[in-house]
Amino acid sequence: MTNNPSQRLASLDILRGFDLFLLVFLQPVILSLGQQLGLPWMDAILYQLDHEVWEGFRFWDLVMPLFLFMTGASMPFSFSKYKGAPKLNIYRKVLKRFVLLFLFGMIVQGNLLWLNPDYLLYYTNTLQAIASGYLIASILLLHCSVRTQIIATAALLLIYWTPMTFCGDFTPEGNFANKVDALILGEHRGDPTYTWIWSSLTFGVTVMLGTFAGRLMKNGSGNRKKTTLKLLAIGLALTAGGLLWGLQMPVIKRIWTCSMTLLSGGYCFLLMAVFYYWIDCKGHHRGLSWLKIYGMNSITAYLIGEVVNFRGVAHSLMYGLEQYVGDYYPTLLTFANFLILFFILRWMYNNKIFLKI
Repeated sequence: MTNNPSQRLASLDILRGFDLFLLVFLQPVILSLGQQLGLPWMDAILYQLDHEVWEGFRFWDLVMPLFLFMTGASMPFSFSKYKGAPKLNIYRKVLKRFVLLFLFGMIVQGNLLWLNPDYLLYYTNTLQAIASGYLIASILLLHCSVRTQIIATAALLLIYWTPMTFCGDFTPEGNFANKVDALILGEHRGDPTYTWIWSSLTFGVTVMLGTFAGRLMKNGSGNRKKTTLKLLAIGLALTAGGLLWGLQMPVIKRIWTCSMTLLSGGYCFLLMAVFYYWIDCKGHHRGLSWLKIYGMNSITAYLIGEVVNFRGVAHSLMYGLEQYVGDYYPTLLTFANFLILFFILRWMYNNKIFLKI
């Protein structure tokens, strides 16, 4: 816990906050409301607020890559504090963060708190994907030049691509990444259409793409318009690269294919460019600063939002309203559940309580 968050660009916290707001407030409320309304014109919105079944890419498929990307975007700023520090001390901090993120992921989706090894799911969660990507990116940032980091990032894509192309297909059952998870995790895995171990390579690429964006912004503060153009150019190039690679390796978020990695990375760069230009270049904060409530306590927001259910509290306070709102009462409870989370995060933000790991 710290009362002094590290100094960084406002756009980083606001974009991260936007991502978390979508995840732990807007999407569940809109889904609940849309299911009750049953309006045909909302079908397209509800479709985009769910994951693609297999091949393809929807708006909701960007939420997890953006979370990883923003982890990387903050790393050039946070790692600058370690300049001159012994590598052993830095690795202690990196490994501590890796382990905690992995354990938190097991709490959220790995049944860790059941304390029953038969039901443990070892590697099944976004936080664990962040942990793996963060570890890979940390090693590259600590030991490699920028040029070598770029080469290593490309190498990770090629290492992932080779067996995926020549040792399987791109079906849910036949892809190489699924075979690796089945072999190593066995029964201790979650949804078999999602893969994690081999996909850690491309998780690392997504985080590394974030570090490149973060370095551009950190070093480009003297000419932020030029930096914005660089972010836009890279975003467009990555998006085009992802679409082209998708002709050979389909865009599949569930197994984090190379084409999906580049495509989502391109979208992340474009979003970062928009937020960076509007907030840090033009200085427009009005109507956006409240997103820092989520962005500066993102792990806390995710953990509480996924683990703690405040619907019982909301029901105790509002049970008398059920007779008036009828079928919309579950939607009201969903809204109240995440509103309570918002008030907790706002209280932490106002009191300068930022939980870091």
